[in-house]
Amino acid sequence: MDRHIPVHALPEEIQKMLPEEKVCKYCGVSYLILHEFKAMEEKVKAMEKEMKFYQGSVDREKRLQEKLHSLNQELEQYKIDSKSKTERIYNVGIQLKNQQNEFQKVEKQLSHLQDELKIKYRQSYIFRLCFC
Repeated sequence: MDRHIPVHALPEEIQKMLPEEKVCKYCGVSYLILHEFKAMEEKVKAMEKEMKFYQGSVDREKRLQEKLHSLNQELEQYKIDSKSKTERIYNVGIQLKNQQNEFQKVEKQLSHLQDELKIKYRQSYIFRLCFC
């Protein structure tokens, strides 16, 4: 659509006229239809721009909803994995504690056996001294 740009602005007294004074009293058509047409053209441009923005926002919202759904699924999977790993850590901790207790028992037995061995060596040494 070609736009007609007037060469000269409307005289100031016409610009200051009330809208009723610019309209034909018989048919209701404005004497200054071009001026009103240009104003409507600017409104249409603004509305088209706004519609493009809103159309894009609907597409963006749909993509964001899909992304949110995907992230929620990942979060649920991470929660399940985390719970499983927490239980495993707890079980391994119990096993470690049991093995530490067992190790302490074995250390005590070893210490006791070493003490007995020292006693037996001394007895053996004394026995050899006496019978030699």
